Amino acid sequence: MTATPAWPPKSLPRLFVRQPLLEGATVELDSGQANYLGNVLRLGGGAELLAFDGINGEWLARVALMGRKRMTLTVERRTREPEIIPDVWLAFAPVKRAQTDWLVEKATELGAARLVPAMTQRTVAERVRLDRLQSIAIEAAEQCGRTRIPDIAEPLPLKRLIEGLDPARHFYFADESGGEPLSSAFREGPAVILTGPEGGFTDEERAFVRGSGACAISLGPRILRAETAALAALAAFMAIAGDWR
Repeated sequence: MTATPAWPPKSLPRLFVRQPLLEGATVELDSGQANYLGNVLRLGGGAELLAFDGINGEWLARVALMGRKRMTLTVERRTREPEIIPDVWLAFAPVKRAQTDWLVEKATELGAARLVPAMTQRTVAERVRLDRLQSIAIEAAEQCGRTRIPDIAEPLPLKRLIEGLDPARHFYFADESGGEPLSSAFREGPAVILTGPEGGFTDEERAFVRGSGACAISLGPRILRAETAALAALAAFMAIAGDWR
């Protein structure tokens, strides 16, 4: 028996749009998106693509009108319902720009619901460009098939971040000095995972985090780079208590 092919084909381009999507809607793309689809991907009138708005799932759309710097899409039908993801936040100390960009890209692919830059005493990044990180997250979501974009919070000093957490949210702290194995620490439910900067947290910060009621977790016997530690912890959470099971 011949298998029924998936439809729409996975090879169709995917595009995030800020306008809410619904059947029969018309979407006017911005000049950058129009240029990408028309001049880079060479899509012409009638071409199909997949669009998502971060709220209403994924939709099949078709190029209706196009000009030099303009393109209009017509939304035809929904192809995927909105994704349901674990409510897990990754709070990370920003590192150098290239590594932070990579962290945001991969955390989006792994399924993080929210990314929170945490400013620590040893944080080397003096400025975090949220618009840049948002663009990276959008591009990663387009490539990996997500229908939601992770929220990217304003950078917060470590103390303010912790003091503002809901007590009902599980709080995990990747402590380089040791902690509970991930297999027994991670549990289902809303969570935030905190990872530190290159060089680790200071003794003062570590004492404050532990005193806040966080569950200290161990990421194994090897020394990990800051961005590796953040992604390793997130991947382990998804496998143990998230949507990889």
